[in-house]
Amino acid sequence: MKCFRSIGLLAALVFISSSLTPARADDPKPFPGKVSKWNGFAKHEFQVNRKDAIVVVPDKALPGRPWLWRAEFFGAFANQDVELVKKGWHIAYLSVQELYGAPKAVEEWEKFYDVLVKEYGMHPKPGVIGLSRGGMYTLAWATAHPDKTLAIDLDNAFVNPKTYPGRKAKVLSPEWTNFLKAYGFKSDEEIDAYKDFPADHMEAMAKAKVPILLVYGDADKAVSPKDNSEMIFDRYKALGGPATRIVKPGGDHHPHGLPDPKPVVEFFEKALADQK
Repeated sequence: MKCFRSIGLLAALVFISSSLTPARADDPKPFPGKVSKWNGFAKHEFQVNRKDAIVVVPDKALPGRPWLWRAEFFGAFANQDVELVKKGWHIAYLSVQELYGAPKAVEEWEKFYDVLVKEYGMHPKPGVIGLSRGGMYTLAWATAHPDKTLAIDLDNAFVNPKTYPGRKAKVLSPEWTNFLKAYGFKSDEEIDAYKDFPADHMEAMAKAKVPILLVYGDADKAVSPKDNSEMIFDRYKALGGPATRIVKPGGDHHPHGLPDPKPVVEFFEKALADQK
C-alpha cells in the first residue's frame, strides 16, 4: 500500500509541477477567432481595434515567424501568398478599406502590427505586398516605418494620386470620392499642392535599404506605369534604394502577379535571409 501511495503522491507532484511550469518562449500564443480553411491552411478571422483581421497560419512556421502583410484584396491573385505559406510564412490582412494609405489607415496598421508582434511573436519586419490601390498602404507603411519593413512588392500599384486618371471627370468615381474623404481634400488644387504622399518621402526607406520589387504591365490602362511604377523605380534608384522590376510587355492592370510566382517568392526569401 505504501508503494501505491508513493506512486500516487509522485504523480500528483509531477502534475502540479507541470501545471506551474510557464510556456516556453518559443510556444506562440494561438490566434483567436473563427477558424476556416484557405488553400488548405488554417485561416483565423478576428478583430483588432474593431477592425476585421485575417491571419493564415502555415502547417509549420519558419524560425522567427516571418509573415507577409497583404495591404489590400486578400486572396486576390494570391499564388505567391500560397507558396510562401507552404514554405512556413504567415499571411496577414487588416481591413481598412477606402482609406488609401491615409494617416488614419497607418494608425490602424500600427495597432495591428503591435498585436501581431508583441502578443503573437511574429517577425518584427513583415514583407508587404500592395496590389493596385494597395500600393498606397504599402508605401505609406514602409516610408513611416522602414525599420519595421522587410521588403515590399508593388504590383501594378497606384501610388501617385496626382495623376489619377478620373480625378477631373465631371462625375467622380466612388473610389476617387473615397480617396478625397480619406485625406480630407476639398479641391484639385489641394491635391496638387500636397507634398506628404508616401512617394514624396522615400529617403528613410532608401537609407534603410528596404528592397522594392515592382511588377507591372507596361500597357496598364487603369494605373499609368509611367506615373506610378516607373516613377517609384526611378526615384528610389536615385536615392540609392535597392529596386528591381519585372515588366510584363503589353500587360494591362489585370491580371496582377505572375503566372509563376517564383520571382516574388524568392524576392521575399532573399530579403529574409539578408536579415540574418
